Amino acid sequence: MLFQRATMTAAVLLASALGAQADSHVNADTVVATVGDTEITLGHMIVLKARLPEQYQSLPNDVLFDGILDQLVQQSLLAETQETLSIGSRKSLENEERALLSSEAVRGIANEVTSEEAVQAAYDADYAGNPEFARFNAHHILFLIDPVPGADETQEAFDARDAEQRARAEEVIADLAAGEDFATIAQERSEGPSASAGGALGWFESGRMVPEFDAAVKDMSAGDISVEPVRTQFGWHVIRLNEVQYPELDAVRPQIVETIQRAAIDARLTELRDSVEVTTSTDEIDPTLLDDLSLLGE
Repeated sequence: MLFQRATMTAAVLLASALGAQADSHVNADTVVATVGDTEITLGHMIVLKARLPEQYQSLPNDVLFDGILDQLVQQSLLAETQETLSIGSRKSLENEERALLSSEAVRGIANEVTSEEAVQAAYDADYAGNPEFARFNAHHILFLIDPVPGADETQEAFDARDAEQRARAEEVIADLAAGEDFATIAQERSEGPSASAGGALGWFESGRMVPEFDAAVKDMSAGDISVEPVRTQFGWHVIRLNEVQYPELDAVRPQIVETIQRAAIDARLTELRDSVEVTTSTDEIDPTLLDDLSLLGE
């Protein structure tokens, strides 16, 4: 992954260099040095800079330029003294080539499916009007009741107390339907901590409230008051949903783009797996051999 990221960064740097120096016809194949018969190009330098450790990336290019070029010259001089690569180096080179080709394929698939039309369609289908991604503003009136009977309380007594609190919530719903003010009732009758604020809960995102409360507001429209009391672990709630906000397209664009691209890549991989025979021969391979560098002649 580090190699792939470095290569992608190099592509960006190269594009910048080409744009800045187009008039002088400088490009990735522009030769900056020769070592015997070996040419070192600007592209080689860009790629090497992109793969430097992070602490070097912030240094000015005029500081790095000579050092990068000198490193490439030294590598070329030393490379001339070697006739062949070791087994490990050959395998490493094959892995890097495979990773680069794979990365190019992934970018091609991603670019092909990422259009503004596709992003808008995905937003309309998955985000617009979907309460799972919404923010809610609500008030509530709460009549407290424990989720289970107390240690010294019978189930019968608990059920009677629970029914009494539900009845009080139902009475509130009837009073609200008759036109009484929600905030006033909340201040006078609610047993929850928000009573002094008229039952105001402010804004909260999907999933932030206890499941029963969360499910209730998702089934409501802005301006609705719950037609039945809502039971949670805290007691019986009467809920007024004031407003619902859904995310703007630009706020969720990165997630949409990632989802579109991942789906296209997965579909392409499935297609390739169905069209190409893949066989493995690992039954007699001991997994501990992954640490055996002697197999590479090292």
